[in-house]
Amino acid sequence: MINPMSLNKLQSQSVRLFDSGVSAKETTPAEMTQSFGDFLKKALDGVGEQEKNVHKLTDQYLLGNVDLSQVMVASQQAELGLQLTSQVRNKMVEAYQEIMRMQI
Repeated sequence: MINPMSLNKLQSQSVRLFDSGVSAKETTPAEMTQSFGDFLKKALDGVGEQEKNVHKLTDQYLLGNVDLSQVMVASQQAELGLQLTSQVRNKMVEAYQEIMRMQI
């Protein structure tokens, strides 16, 4: 799940990295890529978990165990997470295309 809280964690981690006296030169590009890849994987897993949660709540609603408002809230959260994910993907593709167009 990509939510503002997880993005804030990443921002705070990057701030701590620079505040702790660790310079960016000490971190290799491979390490930075791996941490970004881990972050991206966790975010995508979170979006998948939100979708599973909506399916569970829908099933519980059909059984009469959950209120309709809970299903709607979970559904909207999942939809927003998916929209945010697709927007991030679009920006990443744009950035990649921009880099590929650079003249060396």
